[in-house]
Amino acid sequence: MGDHSHGSPKSSGTVATAGQSEVEKFQDPGLPPHRPRLADKDPRAEKRAEKQVAILFVISIIGTLLFFVGYFAIRLDETIATLRLQNFLLGMGTAFAMLGIGVGIVHWAKTLMPDHEIAEERHAVRTEEDRVIAETMVTEIIEETGIKRRPLIRNTLLGAMILAPLPAIGILRDLSEDLNPDVLRHTMWDAGVRLTRDPSGTPIKASDVTIGSAFHVIPEGLNEAEHKLEEKAKAVVLLMRLNPEDLHVSPGREDWNYNGIVAYSKICTHVGCPVALYEQQTHHLLCPCHQSTFDLTQECKVIFGPATHALPQLPISVDDEGYLVATSDFHEPVGPSFWERG
Repeated sequence: MGDHSHGSPKSSGTVATAGQSEVEKFQDPGLPPHRPRLADKDPRAEKRAEKQVAILFVISIIGTLLFFVGYFAIRLDETIATLRLQNFLLGMGTAFAMLGIGVGIVHWAKTLMPDHEIAEERHAVRTEEDRVIAETMVTEIIEETGIKRRPLIRNTLLGAMILAPLPAIGILRDLSEDLNPDVLRHTMWDAGVRLTRDPSGTPIKASDVTIGSAFHVIPEGLNEAEHKLEEKAKAVVLLMRLNPEDLHVSPGREDWNYNGIVAYSKICTHVGCPVALYEQQTHHLLCPCHQSTFDLTQECKVIFGPATHALPQLPISVDDEGYLVATSDFHEPVGPSFWERG
């Protein structure tokens, strides 16, 4: 066997030992060499990049205008085609408005703003020097962006940024005339209003509802209402039948169901998505948007998901002809929870 002592940890220098001199500090490798971009070398490429950024900002402006066309110019006429057209214009307009600004700023930074790496020593902060340094830094940043000498980019960016927030302001304003949550407290349901199938409007008899079945329900007369979509968004209901012994009824709600037939608002109390999935075996209602789950046997109490409030129950009974009717409106506001729900 040969002598391998020269390769041992102690002799190879790979392991520091007591008494060994201090390991040298890593040397500063310095900044990597700067690679000029095409726009740095070719004035035509610089001008082309400037136009591209401006075009992206113009796309943002067009997107905002497209949103306003869909929001104000498209009048809903109770047809699905018109509703889809408006949703398309609203969605595409918002997407292009946000995307144009975002991509434009990124393209501006990557092609036109200085990309030199700079290393600076940290200096002690002094009151007057701090102010001067901050002022100098702001001035340098403005100069580096080139916004002063590129009016095309400056003007299109200002136009895009001014218009982009307006769709959000319009949407928030139109939530209600006075942004008043009281509009959610009242629907078309009232004592004696028949429960009808959605969308046909055919009345439902109690004998039609079998155990395990589920009906999507609207109030009678909804299809002829002046503001059909707005009223439907508040009044739509899910109707199901369980064995009466499976229901856990709270005091005061004993007459809100009819022989195990119960009706609950279809509007999720999280963000207002339609609760459309009914699991017959578990008696659970599921919202497909964020998986909020409600237990039908416990008056639609939330058992999973982000919703924090049970689905409002519609009190029901039958009329002289055996048709299911409401005995009142909902006793609480429908839809997402808010601070004035009460």
